[in-house]
Amino acid sequence: MTGRLYGVGVGPGDPELVTVKAARLIREADVVVFHSARHGRSVARRVAEPYLREGQVEEQLVYPVTTEDSDDYQGEMDAFYEECAERLARHLDAGRDVVVLAAGDPFFYGSYMHLHKRLAHRYPAEVVPGVTSVSAGAAVIGRPLVERDEVLTVLPGTLPVDALVEHLSGGDPVAVVKLGRTFPNVREALEKTGRLDEAWYVERATTGGQRTSPLSEVDADTVPYFSLALLPSSDRRRASVSASGVGEVVVVGLGPAGPEWLTPEARRALVEADDLVGYVTYLNRVTASPRQRVHASDNKVESERAAFALDLARRGRRVAVVSSGDPGVFAMAGAVLEVAEEEQFADVPVRVLPGLTAAHAVASRVGAPLGHDYCVVSLSDRLKPWEVIAGRLEAAAAADLVLAIYNPASRSRTWQVEAARDLLLRHRSPDTPVVVGRDVGGPQEDVRVLRLADLDPSTVDMRCLLLIGSTQTRLTDRGTVFTPRRYPG
Repeated sequence: MTGRLYGVGVGPGDPELVTVKAARLIREADVVVFHSARHGRSVARRVAEPYLREGQVEEQLVYPVTTEDSDDYQGEMDAFYEECAERLARHLDAGRDVVVLAAGDPFFYGSYMHLHKRLAHRYPAEVVPGVTSVSAGAAVIGRPLVERDEVLTVLPGTLPVDALVEHLSGGDPVAVVKLGRTFPNVREALEKTGRLDEAWYVERATTGGQRTSPLSEVDADTVPYFSLALLPSSDRRRASVSASGVGEVVVVGLGPAGPEWLTPEARRALVEADDLVGYVTYLNRVTASPRQRVHASDNKVESERAAFALDLARRGRRVAVVSSGDPGVFAMAGAVLEVAEEEQFADVPVRVLPGLTAAHAVASRVGAPLGHDYCVVSLSDRLKPWEVIAGRLEAAAAADLVLAIYNPASRSRTWQVEAARDLLLRHRSPDTPVVVGRDVGGPQEDVRVLRLADLDPSTVDMRCLLLIGSTQTRLTDRGTVFTPRRYPG
């Protein structure tokens, strides 16, 4: 007869959170096993101490390394677990029951699982679950972790920053464990995704050394390994629709590209929405949670898209309509508000959340070309005649305004850039600085500064934005472009 192997979770730190079964097995065991670093202190043993009895054999498994700085970390740890497994096998072969203590839960980032893999096929084995640090963390900050159809993501802080950003961008609740030295990377990822203000810091939950605070207030030098970051369920996400049963439409500006260009306010609106509505290319930039419905459409159906979103809200849904850049600049805010004037949508609330618009993004890449008065014009003649566009370009040029030109060209509109250039050359020097920005903030970003006379329409497409300088705009020797704040005279 061999002994039995037990992996026993002892919870996050408070001995009173050990389950009745775990306490019984610890008390009855012939051998009690616990892990520690070289300093010899074991969180799991300290928690289990009230349940130990005299005469038990204690086996202390001391990690050979406690960080991954070793040249062969995985090799050293594999050898360690093999040696530990054989130590426990000798007790089991002698008929002794062995309890391996695990802080939290044995199968939740626990060391026990490495012994289980090596021994459970050779001996009778049982795993006794314990309260995880994540559950304890939510309890001590007094915030629901998840509810309804929200999805909880648990991340190890050891992931690279880019991977953390990818997972944090979804907006649902998140727990990040294994902080300690990884804390600066976790904080950086929270800042990049605009979620820092949502995050709580929990240290040594349920113990005498417990500490909780907003994560933004934590000094990285004070963070131990036994701590975690929590982004719990949002109060706003749980908010119900109004008593009338009507939801709302929020028109959200995504900025020109990437999660770092999205405001925290816009991110919250995306997280809280039941439905995401928008042009498919822009929706692809939003990480939807499994509970959300995504409604993608073509780029030329703004009014239909607006009516669809308003109808969803009228039936009690919280709807986010997404736009690239700022939704009020040649984007979906105008379309939604136009359709919202129709009688059937009179009771549907509509909010507009600003975003970083493309003109400002492109300008920032070269300096301050918009540092003085400027005018914003779209070259698209799909909704207004070219004669109106030409008249506005003429007026802006005569007034010596810097121009930010949106929607300069597309597959079906190929001549407007040339026409606009020739019109402006009647008022501006051929040497006037022109900034051509394409996919600014995206993976194919390209920003060029050239002379107005050298603007080649064949190099401009719908993903470009043009900035045309005034008579005062300067291109410096260092390659920056700016328009002085003082106008001559």
